[in-house]
Amino acid sequence: MCRSVDVRQAVLAKNDVLASELRAELARRRTVAVNLMSSPGSGKTALLEGVLRTAVRRGIPAAALTADLATENDARRLARSGAPVRQVLTGGLCHLEAAQVRGHVDAWLPDGVRLLCIENVGNLVCPASYDLGETLRIALMSVTEGEDKPVKYPTAFGQAHLVVLTKTDLSLAAGFDEEAFRRHVAEVNPGVEVLPTSARTGLGVDALVDRMQSVLDGSVPHRPLLAAEHLSVHIYSHPSGHPHPSRHSRPTGNPGPSDHTHPSGHPSPSSHTHPADHTHPSGHPDPSEHAHPSAHPHAAGNDDPSEHPHQARPHETSAPRPA
Repeated sequence: MCRSVDVRQAVLAKNDVLASELRAELARRRTVAVNLMSSPGSGKTALLEGVLRTAVRRGIPAAALTADLATENDARRLARSGAPVRQVLTGGLCHLEAAQVRGHVDAWLPDGVRLLCIENVGNLVCPASYDLGETLRIALMSVTEGEDKPVKYPTAFGQAHLVVLTKTDLSLAAGFDEEAFRRHVAEVNPGVEVLPTSARTGLGVDALVDRMQSVLDGSVPHRPLLAAEHLSVHIYSHPSGHPHPSRHSRPTGNPGPSDHTHPSGHPSPSSHTHPADHTHPSGHPDPSEHAHPSAHPHAAGNDDPSEHPHQARPHETSAPRPA
């Protein structure tokens, strides 16, 4: 008799336990973690550089973890802000997990840091399912991506405490309809604030730091609704003739074993990250001195979910939000 085991369920449950422990550890350190999620090319890194510069200028002790599939380019850019930065190389995996963040908090995060910005991998599918122990979750989208992106990725935008619109200096050229965009955001996350920004002009950067500062000062972030509270389930006909839902509720269950496997059958990504420290270029080690990762079976060099077998099934799931 064969028994079916949902490996993804065990992985997500394990992640939730680790995220809860990490949130408690960050609270003990009096550190607020901010999880920034967007698709590739949204301008997330450029905006984060401005946020870190502003935080440093204001005297807010800030640091950043930035995730990438294969390069340290983003860490080099962010280090120009003067804040401590560490690169997390995922070896081709499309998201960060709580175990990876916890490892860097334990081994690297400088004492006294109050604001930890986590730049997730450019992807709006898998990252939305993984709690990283954050207090503030931000979903970003540029004006060049289309007004309906929030309803295409309801989990990412529906669980955000704040939605940030980037590259607004290109709105006119892109023919962007901000009113329609705001309506779509409200469909999946009623009441969430939408903050327009431009890394090029500086629009909204101070306002974004203000929002982060308010959480540092004890303000409770907007509470997104659970996906099931405001998203209907539509049934579509699969080419095979079997219907399948367009929304999938997140599995529940007990944490899996400590040596759990990733849904693709490979070990959890926490076992093969390749961190590299990047600090302000004033007499500190050059990032080039750090060894680059060896080849990994997942390394595909792009962020397309179709390149990863474990993303073949729809991953629009409801992850627990930060407390």
